[in-house]
Amino acid sequence: MDYIHTARSVEDRLLSYRKDESGWKTCKKTNDVVVYWRPSCEFAGYVYKGEGIVNGSPEKVWDCLKPEINGLRVKWDANIKKFELLEQVSSDVSICRTVTPSAAMGIISPRDFVDVISVKRYEDGTVSSNATNVSHPNCPPQPGYVRGFNHPCGCFCVPVPGEPGKMQLFSFFQTDLGGLLPRSVVDSFFPTSMVEFYSNLTKAVKSLK
Repeated sequence: MDYIHTARSVEDRLLSYRKDESGWKTCKKTNDVVVYWRPSCEFAGYVYKGEGIVNGSPEKVWDCLKPEINGLRVKWDANIKKFELLEQVSSDVSICRTVTPSAAMGIISPRDFVDVISVKRYEDGTVSSNATNVSHPNCPPQPGYVRGFNHPCGCFCVPVPGEPGKMQLFSFFQTDLGGLLPRSVVDSFFPTSMVEFYSNLTKAVKSLK
């Protein structure tokens, strides 16, 4: 499998989600974030977009967000229990396995996901993390976990002009959780989860010295 090609394709797809303002409907709103959704073109579900301002320098916000083994993300993100490197494909592309805990009061059992993940830096200082599901010979489905599938997802950390202590964060989630989950459970889980994501990120950034 050409992991580099897949990574570049998902970078382009995520950028198109960020630029395309059509069809998004607000599904949840707090002081930290506005969450939007629209039907996915990738699978029979939705793609969710979060948009909010995070107080903190670009370096601190990215330190909390970047997908790295033994990084800060596992410590504050309630939806990540374990993050494993399967293969370092290049300096900016890797294959990783993410394990998530049970959720929605146990209705959603533990999941695992295998993704190609890339990090891309833009000339304006924006940094993006981009991911989508792949298969990898070292990680077939594991006992005790339902294998889920992330369709193009990730985030953009965008500097706020004239505000060095703030970052605008766009996040995109479109996940097939697998298993036989009621549609209503899935549709209510993601907006609530994204609100918690922004709230927990804000606390994590604030806690950094």
